[in-house]
Amino acid sequence: MAFLTDNDRQRIRAAIEAAERKTRGEFVTVIAPEADDYLYIPILWAALIALLIPGLLSFAPATWWVHAHIYTVQIVSFVLIALVFRLPAIKHRLIPRYVQHQRAHRIALEQFLLQNLHATAERTGVLLFVSRAEHYVEIIADQGINARVDPGAWDALVAAFVEQVRQGRVADGFVQAIEGCGELLATHFPAGEGDRNELPDHLVEL
Repeated sequence: MAFLTDNDRQRIRAAIEAAERKTRGEFVTVIAPEADDYLYIPILWAALIALLIPGLLSFAPATWWVHAHIYTVQIVSFVLIALVFRLPAIKHRLIPRYVQHQRAHRIALEQFLLQNLHATAERTGVLLFVSRAEHYVEIIADQGINARVDPGAWDALVAAFVEQVRQGRVADGFVQAIEGCGELLATHFPAGEGDRNELPDHLVEL
């Protein structure tokens, strides 16, 4: 089953458009399959295990082939283990959670700039960023918003989004988070005459 359907994407776009009609804030939603390919992780683990093989084989019965082919056993083991550990379901279990979150946060910051959220007229850009592999969700607001809204106000919206995703309602999570952002910003940055849509409203999929 697809993570998001075309109907889900239309619902997200409609939610962004509706939220922006209430406020001068600008919303962009970005979803990434993963924040990093982490290629070095399988290689490091495979190398570590391969280096331990001679010591492990020293406990095996002393047969001629063990000593004659130990280097071959190391190389073959390294390659096979590296390939197996590259499987997404295994790879992400080998990576510390804080490392995954650091990578995802870095991509979120990059997307904030790449999507020009820092360039809105009143510095009222808001990014909702999701990285699937890391199970990471973050809301980043520009300085114009943070000057009036406590950054901790986004935590409840993120927690509600995560709960919706856990229950399999991904699109509902997006819509609820966007609506929550819109209501929050409407209090501090209500819509006014001459407002223009400065950024695209569709879901950005990396």
